[in-house]
Amino acid sequence: MTDIVVFHSVLGLRPVELGFAGRLRAAGHRVTTPDLFDGRTASTLDEGFALKDDVGWETITRRARDATRDLPAETVLIGVSMGAGVVETVLPHRPATAGVLFLHAVGALPPGSRAGLPVQVHVADPDPIAPPAQIAAWREAAVSAGAEARVYTYPGLGHFYTDADGPEYDAAAAELTWDRVAGFLSDLG
Repeated sequence: MTDIVVFHSVLGLRPVELGFAGRLRAAGHRVTTPDLFDGRTASTLDEGFALKDDVGWETITRRARDATRDLPAETVLIGVSMGAGVVETVLPHRPATAGVLFLHAVGALPPGSRAGLPVQVHVADPDPIAPPAQIAAWREAAVSAGAEARVYTYPGLGHFYTDADGPEYDAAAAELTWDRVAGFLSDLG
């Protein structure tokens, strides 16, 4: 059983993250899904960015650190879109993190990240939020940092291709993503 925390997207804590957490719990994991926007959600990216700005990045990251404070040191960190940036801010405070998953975006791996840190990325290709050049640069930086980084791209899909309630949903790609995530977690042992 793995302890996992899932940080939501800029749209807030929605059914896509809660459903993902439910799948992970059904597989035997303990999952925490902090609500960094205190119950508020958005239906478009523009509304989401406005909501993020209204809540404030300092408040968001403080809530994320507070949500992980009592979790085991090895807890896996998962970031969905904006949540990847949240992982980026939490990871330096959690050096024993067992693994990192980025969905729909990437977050930088801070200097001093544990050598061999398993990291998996899942992004559409191309994705305006995580364009190919950014993904290539991230991969190079992750390898240079000593991470065991694996990037999966999903050609021709929209940014939130795993969100069954959204217009960009692709069932086959979403299922493949979840299968790969399950394998990643299984490999962490």
